[in-house]
Amino acid sequence: MKPRPPAPLKALRAFEAAARHRSLQAAAAELFVTPAAVSHQVKRLEEHLGTALFHRRHRGVELSEAGARLATSLTTLFTELELAVDRARAEGDRPLRVSTLESLAAKWLAPRLHRFQHDHPECRVRVETDDGPADFHRDGVDVAIRYGPGAYDGLQVERLMDAPVFPVCARARVEAGPHRLRRPADLRHHPLLHDESAAGRPGVPDWQAWLEASGEAGVDTRQGTVFDSIYLAQEAAAAGQGVALGVGPLVTHDLRAGRLVRPFPLALANAYAFWIVRQPQARPHPCADAFCAWLRVEAGAG
Repeated sequence: MKPRPPAPLKALRAFEAAARHRSLQAAAAELFVTPAAVSHQVKRLEEHLGTALFHRRHRGVELSEAGARLATSLTTLFTELELAVDRARAEGDRPLRVSTLESLAAKWLAPRLHRFQHDHPECRVRVETDDGPADFHRDGVDVAIRYGPGAYDGLQVERLMDAPVFPVCARARVEAGPHRLRRPADLRHHPLLHDESAAGRPGVPDWQAWLEASGEAGVDTRQGTVFDSIYLAQEAAAAGQGVALGVGPLVTHDLRAGRLVRPFPLALANAYAFWIVRQPQARPHPCADAFCAWLRVEAGAG
């Protein structure tokens, strides 16, 4: 069977406008062409279909029965087409939404983000802080970075960075005072700062685990302030309030800047890590893949 030639799109558009306005002149004004051009396209479509779409009258045109049916369908289709184009345009303009925990946003992502923006000026990034399960449907997130064991059912998960744990404190605690930190036993003279969010998480080192690994299990781990986040405990340590257990990527910037120091080299492996989490059937975003590639480079360099 010989294939049927496709309907002429320009002629369909001209006919739909003329049918909607009931006027060749008004259709011509909308399409920025002459009335003769609209008339020519309508005749072309009639020849293609083999039926009359308009009845030409002295004072204008009147839709035939076939023309009325076609016009109704075309108006619906062209409206849907315009809405689809508008949605695509909006998708291209919307920012890349990145969700991550507050500590990683402040201490790892924010100090580096200018490099991504320099390399990809066309990408607008919106960083949102959240450490709960990523709900891509509800929150409209494109890329999430999470700290956890990596078990995120139904999602695409990629290990970004390990998260070793080691003590950190302000420089003054290792440089001055009769009880300055020289060996783990000296911790008995310093407030221990605790991260409550690490409690009860198998494989996530706490002070008890670190002191046992260092051979100083006799230090009282019940003393010191308890914070409900890693971020607050590390900030308190930088402010000189005690010694906290730092999580590798979250203290790198402060260690380089001198806000924090590592009094001891011992670091414990952590069952938790940092993960890139995405939706397997994610809505397309032109910057999402570029951002994830940049994260991998930064994690390797860090």
